[in-house]
Amino acid sequence: MKWRASEMADQGEVCDLTTIYNGRCGVCRPEIEHYARLDAKEGGRHRWVNLYEAPELLARYGLDAETVKRRLHVIGPGDRPYAGVDAFLLIWRAIPRYRWLAALVGSRPVKPLADAVYDRVLAPALYAMNRRRERREAAGRTA
Repeated sequence: MKWRASEMADQGEVCDLTTIYNGRCGVCRPEIEHYARLDAKEGGRHRWVNLYEAPELLARYGLDAETVKRRLHVIGPGDRPYAGVDAFLLIWRAIPRYRWLAALVGSRPVKPLADAVYDRVLAPALYAMNRRRERREAAGRTA
């Protein structure tokens, strides 16, 4: 049976973090599934949700699919949405193996650079790659 990140926490379960990710992204999905597996080894306190499987969750936080496709989102402390590097920092701080990375990337000299690289280079490149894939798939369905 293939393991799915969205199955890690029951919808009614109280979770420390809820990560909303693009489950059709060939880079995003494996990365989030990796974090979810590590979380499961630590007791599975977090929820990992494919944006395509939870339109009600998106609506609850005023998000739409395109916004989440553009940047990773995590519902964190105070039931507040976080995006981009701030979302990654929450995930990394919650997983013991990645706490060192959260400390490094979240440090005063590195965080502004990490934000700029993610927001201006990485996130747009992944979004563009996924838009091209979606267009190819749509063209294949109509052909």
